Amino acid sequence: MTKVAGVDEVTDADFASEVLAADLPVLVEFTADWCPPCRQMAPVLGALAAEEGERLKVVQLNVDRSPGTTNHYKVLSMPTFMVFRAGEPVKAMVGARPKRRLLEELSDVL
Repeated sequence: MTKVAGVDEVTDADFASEVLAADLPVLVEFTADWCPPCRQMAPVLGALAAEEGERLKVVQLNVDRSPGTTNHYKVLSMPTFMVFRAGEPVKAMVGARPKRRLLEELSDVL
């Protein structure tokens, strides 16, 4: 998994405390080491975390290391992006996308 500045990794163990209990909306990227589009998204996520950090928390979850959370939310394709607010998933998007499009898609949940 590509480590991204400003983007923490969450796991099955801390998903509830880091994502579901977060004060801000949280964008979770379900990612995998073997996924080229996931690697393409690393700079986009880093930029998003830097620009929107005041109103959006950005994290990554490795599907191979955290199968429980991945299966719970029925994530089948990488990368999948899910936005959680107040402990509930409010939006899901599948596939790599440019930052501008990602911001447009997030505008209604920020």
